[in-house]
Amino acid sequence: MFDAASVPSSSTLSTDGSFDAVSPLAGYGWTAEHDELFAPLAEAGLVAARIVRVDRGQCDAVLADPATGELRTVRADTRQVGDADMINCPCTGDWAAVDLSAGLPMPAVAALLPRSTAIIRKVAGKRSDGQVLAANVDTVVVAASLAAEPDLGRIERFLALAWESGAEPVVVLTKADLVDDADFIRADVEAAAPGVTVLVVSAETGEGIDVLRACTPGTTAVLGQSGVGKSTLTNVLAGVDVMAVQEARSGDQKGRHTTTTRELVPLPGGGVLIDTPGLREVGLYGGEGVALAFADIEELAGQCRFHDCHHDSEPGCAVRAALADGSLPERRMESYRKLQRENEWIASRSDARLASARVKKWKTITKTMRAAGGTVKW
Repeated sequence: MFDAASVPSSSTLSTDGSFDAVSPLAGYGWTAEHDELFAPLAEAGLVAARIVRVDRGQCDAVLADPATGELRTVRADTRQVGDADMINCPCTGDWAAVDLSAGLPMPAVAALLPRSTAIIRKVAGKRSDGQVLAANVDTVVVAASLAAEPDLGRIERFLALAWESGAEPVVVLTKADLVDDADFIRADVEAAAPGVTVLVVSAETGEGIDVLRACTPGTTAVLGQSGVGKSTLTNVLAGVDVMAVQEARSGDQKGRHTTTTRELVPLPGGGVLIDTPGLREVGLYGGEGVALAFADIEELAGQCRFHDCHHDSEPGCAVRAALADGSLPERRMESYRKLQRENEWIASRSDARLASARVKKWKTITKTMRAAGGTVKW
């Protein structure tokens, strides 16, 4: 666990429980808007904190000590804000209200502030539930290694996830010191990531690191497969080895899981970075992320003769024309269709799950009313 006190702060809590103009948590992303949202909770004696790491039923949270105003990290019970829907459960990056009452066996998270953004993926397997990877993120770094041929389809998938979160995506191609054709690979990735900044970096030589720092203010989450150098990037940006790293396998450059949980790390120049475990499965959880990741295809679709064109055999289809003249690669179109199908599937499963939950709720109400001798009103 990192030392929260290592993040400099010159401010303290005011006597009414709210923060001064510059909060001790400002380096972690606290703003005046948070101050306003938190005011009723401060009046109730709760303390603002940012969740750094989540374990089962507990979390590490950084907060300003009410007595001294100094930042410190506490272990807190999260069961009070647990929820059957994993999306609503505490997550790394959440802003929380912590109860430090002396009578409690340990500090407890009493409430969560509304999230400004959230990276949500579908859980692994056939279930349609969502899992929040990180909350209140400003920038999502999609990391891919240049040590092996980048998988453009996977990058597009990560970008759809990033766009849907509400944060700004940036693609970072790591290990540039291992290849001689980084600029050619970057051009291929840029074609698969319209409107997204694509950087080439090397933690070994320092190439591109300053530009990456400038592109990642506020809260940044790093996503990617194992072995692409996410933890190494975290260490370089943090200026200290805060995350363990391992070498990728020499044969196929696939990584070994070094990071096993999502953890929020403060950066020396302000802002924080959330390192995440390598993701083997990146299931989408619906929304507009696919449309944003494939904005070029969406723009072409807007030029089709028919507004409900399926881009199959309809006359006047601008998408098929782009495929025919080669300006739209077949690979990219197939990737678009695949992610669209996933979105349609998750939407249908989500609707079915909501309908099932409503039926279950009314069955419970009916049973309770009948047991009490009352009348059930539909």
